[in-house]
Amino acid sequence: MSDEPKTKKKKGGGMKMILLLVVGVVVGGAGAAGGLYAAGFFSPAEEGPKEDPNKPVLVLAGESAEDVAKAHGGGGGGHGGGGAAAAAHGAPHGKGIDLPTPANPAAYQATYFQLQAPFTSNMSDTDAFAQISVAVSTYYDMRVIEAIKTHEMAIRSQVLMMLAQQPQEVLDTPKGKQALQGKIRTIINDILKQKTGYGGVDNVYFTNFVIQ
Repeated sequence: MSDEPKTKKKKGGGMKMILLLVVGVVVGGAGAAGGLYAAGFFSPAEEGPKEDPNKPVLVLAGESAEDVAKAHGGGGGGHGGGGAAAAAHGAPHGKGIDLPTPANPAAYQATYFQLQAPFTSNMSDTDAFAQISVAVSTYYDMRVIEAIKTHEMAIRSQVLMMLAQQPQEVLDTPKGKQALQGKIRTIINDILKQKTGYGGVDNVYFTNFVIQ
């Protein structure tokens, strides 16, 4: 009988010791966590890479490509020069980024731009020459058009070199003309990506096409 209370007392003391240890661990852990937090280990995760403010954005149907460019810091249309500045910055990531044609073009506003002077070049297989007038369209804001204006000399040079390599018999066919449209579109977007970081031209159109 005399041993029983002693046993209970020992158990009770053991429980107190365990509780004290647990409390100590919790308090110690809280202190350590506080120290780590103060040192910055638990600071909020850094935000992902922010989108380049110079990247042209899609223009919704009914909106103005110029107004959208202004709203995103592009200036556009020669107002304040912001569009030209955005068009002149170098490609931020290697070869630049393609801006895809939207899946539902009807939801967006197309902006058209006519390159002022025609392209004239001899054909590769005859004495004939081709003279073509080119217009482009984009579903993105006015910064795409501003970039084309800024870098038109580089665009014209590449298009003329490509045009001089085309045989007349190919360009005489509708299929050949369609292929030429695609080549010009690729040239323009490649130069825009190289010079500004972004493409953005969705279509190329011939407003005049003469071979003679």
